[in-house]
Amino acid sequence: MKLNHINLGVTDVPATVALFQDHFGLKPAGEGMPMNDRVAFPRDDAGSLISVFKAGDVTYPKVFHIGFMQDTPQQVRDMHRQLTDAGFSVPEPHENNGRLTFYFDTPGGFVLEVESFFG
Repeated sequence: MKLNHINLGVTDVPATVALFQDHFGLKPAGEGMPMNDRVAFPRDDAGSLISVFKAGDVTYPKVFHIGFMQDTPQQVRDMHRQLTDAGFSVPEPHENNGRLTFYFDTPGGFVLEVESFFG
């Protein structure tokens, strides 16, 4: 079985899509799939989509977040630096249960995590 999509309501579709494309390597879904200021469908290398829809009132449960796995802890540090250099407010990575991780609030109104396991 393969994940088809995750649906997100966000306050800022273009900023969310830019974050996914510029920093996490997602690409437009392709022909026939809209990419505008109200709706977008970026996809990952495995073909899974993140459906991004404009929403006025974005509220997620406290534990909700999207996580991106990195291959090494150094890649987590590099991603932290890249996001910070791009102007995002990102807490320093920290060790947690055998992994290096950080969480941050995105411009779309949801939380994103970047992590890697040690060894």
